[in-house]
Amino acid sequence: MDLLHRTWAEIDLDALVHNFKEIKRAAGGTALMAVVKANAYGHSACHIAPVLEECGAEAFAVSNLEEAITLRGCGITRPILILGYTPPACASQLYLNDITQSVYSPEYAAALSERAVQDGIRLNIHIKLDTGMSRIGFDCRRASLDGITDAITAARLPGFVFKGLFTHFSVADRTPEEDDGFTDEQYDRFFAAVEHFKAAGLPPAVCHCCNSAALFLDRQKHFDFCRPGIVLYGLTPAPGLPLNADLIPVMTVKSVVSMVKTIHQGDTVSYGRTFTAKRDMTIATVTAGYADGVPRLLSNRGQVLLHGKRAPIIGRICMDQMTVDVSEIGQVRQGDEVILFGKELPVEEMAALCGTINYEIVCGISPRVPRVIIKSE
Repeated sequence: MDLLHRTWAEIDLDALVHNFKEIKRAAGGTALMAVVKANAYGHSACHIAPVLEECGAEAFAVSNLEEAITLRGCGITRPILILGYTPPACASQLYLNDITQSVYSPEYAAALSERAVQDGIRLNIHIKLDTGMSRIGFDCRRASLDGITDAITAARLPGFVFKGLFTHFSVADRTPEEDDGFTDEQYDRFFAAVEHFKAAGLPPAVCHCCNSAALFLDRQKHFDFCRPGIVLYGLTPAPGLPLNADLIPVMTVKSVVSMVKTIHQGDTVSYGRTFTAKRDMTIATVTAGYADGVPRLLSNRGQVLLHGKRAPIIGRICMDQMTVDVSEIGQVRQGDEVILFGKELPVEEMAALCGTINYEIVCGISPRVPRVIIKSE
């Protein structure tokens, strides 16, 4: 393995291809806009996106201009949509890199249009509507669609080429027991907004509203594109969500044992002496810590896999190291491989112990952790 044998993340591209096929099946004939923001949710966008383009992803979505330009540098030729803010001063970079920008407020539309006209360019845009997320978007949070006139006006501004219309569901990742009808309300508002645009002589070339959860659970809402994100990486949008899909985690994070020692009853471990041995124990130091993306909240709570067995984390997790109890695991030696999470130890367990979601854990794996590509061919 050509890397520093300390802590690394294995990225299984075969699993990625498998997941894409599962998603494509669920999407039916709907095109897929693969969400690869945040460095493909921590998985390495420059390794992930080309595989998805080869598999048939018709477009890509990112958070910001830097991510979009990175994709172009990795050879991505399909349309790229920036979901968030790009400074109007960067309009020429959008144009030169053939990147589509979300436009979501009258103020932003005016500023971006003015700069595009000033630069003598026309930018491809998608209009973002807020149908209930209350984050960014022209205000369509009520049946009255209060911001629809502003949205139509923005689409007509000079310097813009209006390409699409979209919104984002806030609770698509609900179980049947949790369903309060809000996703249906958001969809109805979005559908009505699309009709307003058509009536105004601005039929959108593409409309999209379905994220990962809605792609599987709201198939009648697909429109022209679906935007799969977390499911591409083999993870579910929420625990217990009945997706009826065979998804395989793409990322497995591994580390190694650097030292094995015996501690005695009464000995304490790590900063703050938060763990005291109640008996003689064998412990191992693992070369991963919170600077690698292992949450400190797992101190005295989490587990790792070593020789196929679970080893409890004891004491506080440090910046670069942590200790685990290997008393019940025989013959542990320096250099032994440790699994922090992956196919054999679900990342959802780690997330639940930290009171967070799988998204945050995989996105939080540090850039200093090398991504090692696993592929059968």
